[in-house]
Amino acid sequence: MKLLVPALMAAMLAAPALPAFAAAENPAQTPAKVAKPDLVKGEASYTAVCAACHGADGNSSVPVQPKLAQQHPEYLVKQLQEFKSGKRNNAIMKGFAAMLSDEDMRNIAYWVTAKPAKAGFAKDKDLVALGERIYRGGIAERQIAACAGCHSPNGAGIPVQYPRLSGQHADYTAAQLVAFRDGVRANSLPMGQVAAKLNDREIKAVADYIAGLR
Repeated sequence: MKLLVPALMAAMLAAPALPAFAAAENPAQTPAKVAKPDLVKGEASYTAVCAACHGADGNSSVPVQPKLAQQHPEYLVKQLQEFKSGKRNNAIMKGFAAMLSDEDMRNIAYWVTAKPAKAGFAKDKDLVALGERIYRGGIAERQIAACAGCHSPNGAGIPVQYPRLSGQHADYTAAQLVAFRDGVRANSLPMGQVAAKLNDREIKAVADYIAGLR
């Protein structure tokens, strides 16, 4: 025992001391700070690249071109990144997105999302009731989920997760639902699953109802 104690003490003294808070002080473990979007640059980039199709303030006047005003910025950035990578297939948008860095995308998205969206209107009185039923309650017997569950009852969506739909052009919404249904647009598995169960009349009805949501 007398021999063991000095040997143990010598081993302890020889071992290197562990610095307190070493993990916290390691720069590699410190999350990188994301720079705030530059809205001045965002406006300049938007005007140069996006305004011709999507309107000077993000309110497109062309029914086949989506309104971008007041859309969630995270959603816009995601779509631009996926146009650029090809995950969302659109030759025209791929060309524009290819010119943008991630910083450009953030600047544009945060600038246009600050612009108020102009209200839209439902046009087909014969279909709007069907559209409302699908949007608010889905179609239970065919296991079609209600749109409102993800996009909220008034179409405002859920930031980060689900886009704003309220007031969007019916022609654009219908085209996207058809693209999801037919597998042309494949960058959202849940939307592909829902759209796959809708027929043309139901797609037209729900798109028209969404256009008039406030």
